[in-house]
Amino acid sequence: QVQLVESGGGLVQAGDSLRLSCTVSTSIFSFNGVGWYRQAPGKQRELVARLTSGGTTNYLDSVKGRFTISRDNAKNTVYLQMNRLKPEDTGVYYCNANRPFSVYWGQGTQVTVSS
Repeated sequence: QVQLVESGGGLVQAGDSLRLSCTVSTSIFSFNGVGWYRQAPGKQRELVARLTSGGTTNYLDSVKGRFTISRDNAKNTVYLQMNRLKPEDTGVYYCNANRPFSVYWGQGTQVTVSS
């Protein structure tokens, strides 16, 4: 019933910026939290940023000060603004949303940062 679709990934150079978007098939204010995860080949999927329904944010230490998560409830969309990108930011970025006892995932969008 719940579908999440990411967009906005691409190939950029170190120091550049990207904005990822995640469109959700239902009202995002109905979720306890929304977030972005990323996964590099051979690595575990890791939390990049999370935003609760109350407005609290959490960030991976390595992206603090560079990435910002936000949402537009009217558009059912979650964003991840990524500035001053580094090669170690490369990976597939996945949108995530959760309710009590339920977790939903998008298909992912590739972000590649060259040196």
